[in-house]
Amino acid sequence: MRQFSLLLILVSTFSFGQAQLKSPSEFYPAQKTKVLVVGTFHFNFPGLDEVKTADEDKIDVLKEPKKSELEELVAYIKKFKPTKIAIEARPSWNTMQKFEEYKNRKHRSSRDERYQLGMRIASDLGLDSIYGIDTSSLQSDLEKQDSTFLNKLTNKVNWKVNDPFWDYAEDYFDYRDKKMKDVHLLDFIKAMNTREGHNFNFGLYLTGSIATGDGQGADFLSIWWYNRNVRIFSKLINITQSPEERILVIFGNGHAAILRQLLEASPQYEFVEFSSLED
Repeated sequence: MRQFSLLLILVSTFSFGQAQLKSPSEFYPAQKTKVLVVGTFHFNFPGLDEVKTADEDKIDVLKEPKKSELEELVAYIKKFKPTKIAIEARPSWNTMQKFEEYKNRKHRSSRDERYQLGMRIASDLGLDSIYGIDTSSLQSDLEKQDSTFLNKLTNKVNWKVNDPFWDYAEDYFDYRDKKMKDVHLLDFIKAMNTREGHNFNFGLYLTGSIATGDGQGADFLSIWWYNRNVRIFSKLINITQSPEERILVIFGNGHAAILRQLLEASPQYEFVEFSSLED
């Protein structure tokens, strides 16, 4: 027994005496740029997404009670105290021109979340600029430059394949849309911006045609949706100037999961949970 105890002491001493491997984070600056991603549905219901909201389920954020609920949502997001705001807008949308117009009382009756969230918050906080960081995908570029070549890359994809997981997702979207009128807008957006809410929305892209075409379905997702979001992330990097900044990113919720993944993995950023603003 004494011999065993002595052996245990020797092993413990030897183990404690060994060098320990530092964590990767110790090699990076401690302070990171904080980013809050607000994934949302499109307030003006343009009907551009694959899953569309039925007319009878749509809400109007400019009429009560949703108008007051929108004000509460804005007040909640402002707790983040952003120093920069980035929205889902491409260069052709002329973000800064529209922001100047907004400050001159134009676009106030637009239901678009870029105005009702992004520009309203930027104006309320006295920010000088707002950034449009949306972009096209490699798939879109290839289609414009050489549609024949793109067709060769994707001509085996079965776009109409039956996948029960797509059906499950549609059932949830239908359920959620029917709750839109009854659930407070702030609570609705909170639910969308949990980890599960983000991943569910991206998970929809991982059903259906992705597994068809002998890899072509996966290739298409890579050069289309994933590529677009990585490009968006690269534009976020380009507007980041300091670790002291606090950047609010407002995009359709389908983008949020990939942006979350990239922000959480990046040594430059700290991903801020939407629910943490309650503290």
